Amino acid sequence: MNNKNRLLISLLAVAIAACSSDRAEDPSEAPPDELTSPKAVELSGGNPVAEQASREITDEFMREIIAEISMDSYEGRGPGTPGDEKARKYLIERMKEIGLEPGAADGGWEQPFDLVGINATQPDEWTFTGDDQSLTLKQWDQFIIGSGVQNERSEIAAAEVVFVGYGIQAPEYDWDDYKGVDLTGKVLLMMNNDPDWDPDLFGGETRLWYGRWDYKYLSAARQGAAGAIIIHTSPSAGYPFQVVQTSWTGVQFELPAGDEPRSQVAAWVTEDSARELVAMAGLDLDELREAAYNRDFEPVPLGITTSIGMDVEITRVQSANVLGLIPGSDPEISDEVVVYTAHHDHLGIGTPNDDGDAIYNGAFDNATGVAQIMAIGRAIRMLPEAPRRSILINLVGAEEQGLLGSEYYAANPTFAPGKIAANLNYDGGNVWGDTHDVTYIGLGKSTIDEIATLVAEEQGRVVKPDQFSDKGYFYRSDQFSFAKIGVPAMYLDTGTDFVDRPPEWGREQQNHYTEVNYHQPSDEYDPSWNLDGMIEDALLGYWTGLAIANADEMPTWVPGDEFEAARIEALKQVENSN
Repeated sequence: MNNKNRLLISLLAVAIAACSSDRAEDPSEAPPDELTSPKAVELSGGNPVAEQASREITDEFMREIIAEISMDSYEGRGPGTPGDEKARKYLIERMKEIGLEPGAADGGWEQPFDLVGINATQPDEWTFTGDDQSLTLKQWDQFIIGSGVQNERSEIAAAEVVFVGYGIQAPEYDWDDYKGVDLTGKVLLMMNNDPDWDPDLFGGETRLWYGRWDYKYLSAARQGAAGAIIIHTSPSAGYPFQVVQTSWTGVQFELPAGDEPRSQVAAWVTEDSARELVAMAGLDLDELREAAYNRDFEPVPLGITTSIGMDVEITRVQSANVLGLIPGSDPEISDEVVVYTAHHDHLGIGTPNDDGDAIYNGAFDNATGVAQIMAIGRAIRMLPEAPRRSILINLVGAEEQGLLGSEYYAANPTFAPGKIAANLNYDGGNVWGDTHDVTYIGLGKSTIDEIATLVAEEQGRVVKPDQFSDKGYFYRSDQFSFAKIGVPAMYLDTGTDFVDRPPEWGREQQNHYTEVNYHQPSDEYDPSWNLDGMIEDALLGYWTGLAIANADEMPTWVPGDEFEAARIEALKQVENSN
């Protein structure tokens, strides 16, 4: 055994053993070989008390939570709705039941945050004109549009359309799609995703934040653009156009606007519609995209103008993050914390499907994640002595609207960012059974890798990186908000190699969910779900979190990671405050 593995095994063994204050044998008195042997960290025997507590992560407990908050009576848990409030109240009662303490700064259970609801009355048609021609697109089938401003009217008039490639400015990759061109008042037509043909350019097939819709719209606003249109394709978005239709219609929530730049409108069009639009300018969409694959690409004015306006209903509501705390037991580091997150919200009531169902229940997304971290909190609370660092069960709100609850928490944390040891996030769960593997989104970015990999090995499983890396999941869930303030983060997701199933069966199940049920009314609880794999994934998070909570040192980003600088700054602020 090499020194690195011996050190890691010793770390995990001691960390897990530290969870018991009344164990029969004191690990500090055990022979060194017992602490550093693989047997010392077997999940069934590394520490009997921690093992006993882990049995609180049960099918019955998690299934009860999933079934409850995905019922129709919760109306899809849309932010600021009665269903949202009902879900939070239920979850608070469950936190009390399992013995958590209120974790909000004011001593309560909730961290409330204000939301601005923007409900644009989308026009039935959108017309583009140029060279004595016109093209009229139909809402829903060909375009979806929203307001980019928190005003009662959103409007652009006779604005020129300019193709801007990916719409990315990334100096670290020597990439700038704008080339200093003045795009003030223009409507920017842009590709989704980011350059993916070279593993040394951006992330190769692994999508970065540059490929996400929120970056695209922000990027356009920074140019002073009047509007932005993203060209949708299922491969580049990671989901079919029906997800755009259901997710970007109805009330869209944002945190109250600050002084950030904003465009008047933010839109999506289908690929076929974009092709027609570009053809009207006498150009070919494929040729434009080919040109945009190069660093020397420059914006291409299409000689087409467009006008569109929308009345916008503005509402103001409030949601909240639900915070349950287990205070740490070590006076020296109890002011540091391991934060488990899962979002409690979904889309609420929206466009009915073909069966007339308008409730977007969000059973998989994300009642399953809520159930997992609640079960983890329950297990940790059963330990006779708390971990050295504190544990925060953070059920964040308004994730589906753009990670708003976790963004608010990151801006207003109950622990200083430099005191947050790690974030372990769950967004979705394995409802199909046991796997030989587990997906760790963010693998390769921090030293959490080493602990999680050891725990998975003791489970008889293999840790794999994001197995759908082209979908950019690291930038699509709440761990991203924590990473941006420097916190090392792990997002655990379902594996694909299912026990006693054909090799491609797991991918088929997950792809079917994305294509049929993701952000649809059909995301409902199914009593036939097999939660065995979900239990294993929750156990992995349980043991990994305990090891982090009891270790002498906090995890770090690997040198050169995109979030390392933010961590250094956060730690510096803690040091300066002492």
